Amino acid sequence: MPGIIVQNTLFMTMYTAMALNTDLTKGVFDRLRSLPIARSAPLIGRITADLAKHLWALLLMIGLGLLLGFRITGGVDGFLLGTLLVIVFAAAVSWSAVLIGMLAGDAEKVQAFAFTIIFPITFTSSAFVMVDTMPGWLQAWSDVNPVTHLSDAFRGLLLGGPVAEPVLWSLVWAVGIAVVFYPLAMRAYRAKT
Repeated sequence: MPGIIVQNTLFMTMYTAMALNTDLTKGVFDRLRSLPIARSAPLIGRITADLAKHLWALLLMIGLGLLLGFRITGGVDGFLLGTLLVIVFAAAVSWSAVLIGMLAGDAEKVQAFAFTIIFPITFTSSAFVMVDTMPGWLQAWSDVNPVTHLSDAFRGLLLGGPVAEPVLWSLVWAVGIAVVFYPLAMRAYRAKT
């Protein structure tokens, strides 16, 4: 269950990219530029709205999982901290989605490019398979894969277990992704609008 939620969260960040790309190609951002708002407001507004969708999807999947027999044994605190961690990570990854949405020519290219990145990092992580069952070379990659850290942290928080190291690495990855992609996304946004 935690792996599916992490995968879904990463896939949903691409809706940010596709929606931004559609808004750009249809001239929505040209209209927004004429308003007395901060230049970054449309981007931050889009990401905030999409984070609300992430939260809703996460809660819906947890609810369905509970109906099907999944049990959160890490307590309410673990659930709340896990949810917060996934949303923080989604916010960071959303800036890479913004960059993809700005650079791609149309929504089809956004989807092709984004899934080319997301599929390999998701399916070479511990989201669905225990790392020690993988071949040695894949274990080396999986041990540094941000999706592995997030999946392990979320799983540990929901089900109880060791979480200090995966939570720390998830936060490091989130900060690193945001630090790299936020300025690139803003530069692409300024160049595009």
